[in-house]
Amino acid sequence: MNDYEEKLKAYMKEKHIFGEHLSFEQSCHSVEEAAKAANTNTDDFVKNICMIDSNGNLIVAIVKGEDRASTSRVEKALNIERPRTATPEEILQKTGFPCGGTPSFGYTATFLVDPRVMDKEVVYSGGGSENSLVKISSKELLKANNGKVVRVRK
Repeated sequence: MNDYEEKLKAYMKEKHIFGEHLSFEQSCHSVEEAAKAANTNTDDFVKNICMIDSNGNLIVAIVKGEDRASTSRVEKALNIERPRTATPEEILQKTGFPCGGTPSFGYTATFLVDPRVMDKEVVYSGGGSENSLVKISSKELLKANNGKVVRVRK
């Protein structure tokens, strides 16, 4: 287990976030890789799409694994100028976690959770590294990031 995973596990323990942290030998970077590693369906995964607003603030659009996030929907939901997708360097700097392992909570951001995510009882999200996941109820995920449920998928 690497430092990023340890940091996320410590955060979950400190904030009483009820979820299961899973570490694997193989990559979980893509939804397909993650589903294979966790021996479950791709339909159970969420992606955390990191965006930057015109003031440099981080916005995280959380969508189902098969969906894509819409910057124009985020723009409308927050009544801001259209955000841009964050670079891998910005993701690491602003979340403290690498791209491909970014969790759905554990850092300062505006979190927007697509309603389709809330349709799932349990979801898998980034676990802090490309080789880890967090299995968590969608309700607990929303509580952990104090997110707003709004349609952000294309």
